[in-house]
Amino acid sequence: MKKNDLIFGDLEYNYSWSKDTTILFFGRETDITLMIDGEEDGEFDEEQYAAYQALMKSWEQLHGSFLEPILNYYRQKRYELGYDIAQNGNYPLVETSDQILEMIALEGIVVPYGDIREGRDIGLLFNCTWDQENGLGLRLLNEEVVDVGYQDIVI
Repeated sequence: MKKNDLIFGDLEYNYSWSKDTTILFFGRETDITLMIDGEEDGEFDEEQYAAYQALMKSWEQLHGSFLEPILNYYRQKRYELGYDIAQNGNYPLVETSDQILEMIALEGIVVPYGDIREGRDIGLLFNCTWDQENGLGLRLLNEEVVDVGYQDIVI
C-alpha cells in the first residue's frame, strides 16, 4: 500500500510507513530510511507531524549536538567492557567528536506514535563500527538527546 502524505511525502506501508530519502549529515548527502509508526489506514498523530517538522526545521543546527552524547556513550561502553585497560580492535581509544563521526553512519529516522512520550519524540538509527550487530540508537525529545544506546531504544 502506498500513500502520498502532505508532510512525510511518498510512503509505502509494510507494517509501518517508510520511504528512502536523502539528508545532509555533516555536509555529506546520506541515504536514509524515514520510518513512521502508523496503522494501515495511513492516519498519523499530530504529534508525529510536529516532531518531524521540528526536527527538519532545525536539522542543520541540531545534528552537531549528537556527537558529544554518542562519544560519551562510546567511552562508557568501552569502560564497561574493560577495553579501556585491555585492547580490543573494535573499541579503539577515541578522544574527539571528529573521530566518533568517522565510526558512525546515519541510516534512519524513526517517528514513533505521538502518544508514547510527552513532547516531540524522534529516534535516529546509526550503524557503528564497534557494534555492528546492535548498532546505535539516539532518542530525541523536543529536539534534545535524551537517550543513547543500542538501536532497540528507537525501534
